[in-house]
Amino acid sequence: MRENLVINDTISKKDTIVVKKEALEDILRTKADDQRRDVPKRMTFLIKNAQVKYQDMQIDADYISIDDNKNLIYARGKLDSLGKIIEPVITTQGGKKYETNEFQYNTKTRQAIAYNARTEESEGVIVANKTKKYNDSVFAMRHGIYTTDEYFIKKKDTAADYHLLASNIKLIKGKNKTQVVTGPIQMYIERVPTPLIMPFAILPFSDKRSAGILIPSFGEREDVGFFLNGLGYYQPIGEHFDLKVLADIYTKGSWNLRPEMNYVKKYRYSGNFAADVGTTVRGIKGLDDYTKNRTYRIAWRHTQDTKANPFLTFSASVDIVSTKFYNNTINNNYIFNQNVLNTQQNSTVTVTKRFLKLPATITGTASYSQNFATGFADLRLPQMNVAINQFYLFKSKTGMRQGLLENITVNTGLNLTNFVNTEEGELFKKEMWEKMQTGLKNNIGLNTNTTVAKYFTFSLGANIDNALTTKTLNRYYDPVKSAVVDEVDKNISGYSTFSTSASIQTTLYGMLKFKKGSKIEAVRHMMTPGISFTYSPDFGDSKFGYYRNYYNANGELTPYSIFEKGIVGSPTSGMMGALGLTIGNNVEMKVKSKKDSTGMKKIKLFESLTLNANYNFAAKDHPWSMITLNGQSSFFDNKLSVNTRLSLDPYKTIYLPGQDTGIRTEDFGSFSVQGFDVQLSYPLSSEIFGEKVDYAKKYSSKGEIRNENYYFDDDNYARFSQAWTLNVNANYAYSRGTTRTGNKIASVGLDGSVKLTPYWNISGSTHYDMITKQLAYGRIGFSRDQRSFTINFNWVPFGQYKVYDFFIGIKANILSDALKYKDRSFTQPDAPF
Repeated sequence: MRENLVINDTISKKDTIVVKKEALEDILRTKADDQRRDVPKRMTFLIKNAQVKYQDMQIDADYISIDDNKNLIYARGKLDSLGKIIEPVITTQGGKKYETNEFQYNTKTRQAIAYNARTEESEGVIVANKTKKYNDSVFAMRHGIYTTDEYFIKKKDTAADYHLLASNIKLIKGKNKTQVVTGPIQMYIERVPTPLIMPFAILPFSDKRSAGILIPSFGEREDVGFFLNGLGYYQPIGEHFDLKVLADIYTKGSWNLRPEMNYVKKYRYSGNFAADVGTTVRGIKGLDDYTKNRTYRIAWRHTQDTKANPFLTFSASVDIVSTKFYNNTINNNYIFNQNVLNTQQNSTVTVTKRFLKLPATITGTASYSQNFATGFADLRLPQMNVAINQFYLFKSKTGMRQGLLENITVNTGLNLTNFVNTEEGELFKKEMWEKMQTGLKNNIGLNTNTTVAKYFTFSLGANIDNALTTKTLNRYYDPVKSAVVDEVDKNISGYSTFSTSASIQTTLYGMLKFKKGSKIEAVRHMMTPGISFTYSPDFGDSKFGYYRNYYNANGELTPYSIFEKGIVGSPTSGMMGALGLTIGNNVEMKVKSKKDSTGMKKIKLFESLTLNANYNFAAKDHPWSMITLNGQSSFFDNKLSVNTRLSLDPYKTIYLPGQDTGIRTEDFGSFSVQGFDVQLSYPLSSEIFGEKVDYAKKYSSKGEIRNENYYFDDDNYARFSQAWTLNVNANYAYSRGTTRTGNKIASVGLDGSVKLTPYWNISGSTHYDMITKQLAYGRIGFSRDQRSFTINFNWVPFGQYKVYDFFIGIKANILSDALKYKDRSFTQPDAPF
């Protein structure tokens, strides 16, 4: 309904038209710069700054007409000289504001029709060509778009950076929740259509968790083809649970289903269950390279709130996978976060009981450890530990503990373990139970110390171990099989061992001062020397019965422990009467520095440099142990971290012609290098090398709308902070033993990111093996911040898994459930499942 009128009559803005009571349920109040009443037609026309108030509705427009015969109110926005709407009609009802080009309202039926209506709901806005209001709760829209672009909502930009387009939209308002239900809906980026099309959508405008479709990432992987990764649905279940079901689909036939359930009870506990079940298909069926592997993963995390019960706690970290799971994973997240390099998987369930009055803690544990290289798994079920809190054996007479007797402390505990090493297919079967071992261990530690001659700390200690086990070993050589046979005797047996120790330690300081004018003021050296003596008898002696002998293939009498390969371990053989030497060092240097407020700066040359060696007086051969030197330091304001370890053999090793394995002699004084490790870590960043710039003060103008993060100089060049990080890790390890050449490991790892612009970020990581001269692993990622959504691209260009992954995600919280850009649930979005 359109009318173009020229009104010359003028009526005061304060005039009010009162119509018959039977036509309206309330008084209709109007005002305008110009008003006209056509009595025969029962029409009222309001021109310029027109306003109508009826019940809880207010209409503000450039032009309004009121038809009493049809019970219609028509409003139109302000027109320019070309007839284009330049100012909208603003309708306010129930605290909500609506903007339209044209608006028509029936006062009798309370239905309304609006053209080019703009409706703001929560964080987003809906703009529809035509909107029909059926009642205060239901609105139907034709050809509508929805976006959460902040600039478009605030009218800073005429085009949204993204929008969702639907031909039919229904807006349903309730007391506690408002939601939009659409027909087929398509995503546009910068007005360009994308292939992301959904048959329907439900957008819930509520602070509460609500169901929604999970948008997948897409890409290609060399071994399994093109894919959709993470397609699924999210469904909250009551107040304490939610469920997420994800699917990974590949064009070569691989698939994976990933249900996940999260739960939480405030101030009590939280956790989640997750599973991966799928099939990996590689190659072409009928050809030699065709493989089909079924995989599974079951995971459970449970955490108890510390406030729930301080005397009884329960936690779980269960992660059980099929042996070839990571080699055949369909979930690309395991590739990008390097889980495919895992060689072991561990699971633990723990219950801990504490007491208010008893000085004891009881811990029950069930653990499962998988080794993917061997295919075997270690299961401990159950394992119980009873720890007695440390206590003093004697009371103090004066309140201040003095002397060796008053400082005697006792540490003791009891550990019960059921252990089995088994294959994946034997779990909880007869074969596994036959291999199961049960062991009980008790340890008693007595320690005391006192100060001698003011500067020396003298310590004494004694350690007693008691063990029981249900299985022992019987070993013999079978001449028929020409092999050593190990038989397991199912009987209860045990052992007891003890050892004693004494040590004395002190701290020495040394200072080297330099002449005036030197940049170095002084070097301080702190040395912590210590001498210890340890004694334990020879538990390999036949009188203890812990060791037996058998004749090997050469007829030689060979000793073995009956507890060998057992859960409680074997007692030591050979008498120990060893003198140990430890020298700890700390070296710091004080230099002049203009950057420091004190004018001086401390540099740690060696945070620690420790020498260890011992001599066993009871040993029949090679009484000297390996001599080790461990060092730790940091440089460049503690940025560069260096850890080193050096191992020296004091005895000479000789090599026979043609032999790569040598013989260690009794010739003392060789000090050959048997092992050397060095690890370096250096985190670099723009903050370390870059000068901080106050762009607001340095440059005259700042960008607007899409360029608000840029500053412009006098030549109109954009200026911005280019933040970057680069973590450099290097590792070198050399081990020799008695071999002629030894083994070397050397690698360099890089991990970093750089902001090309305030909206573009590049991240990546790689490792280079300097021995094989190959890149062991590499990943590169690109992300684009597009105001209200982000674009992520991850790529692994080489290695066993060559894959790229592309994902578009909307930031707005209101769509985090509907489109699930962020996994909005009880757990953190970066949870391990």
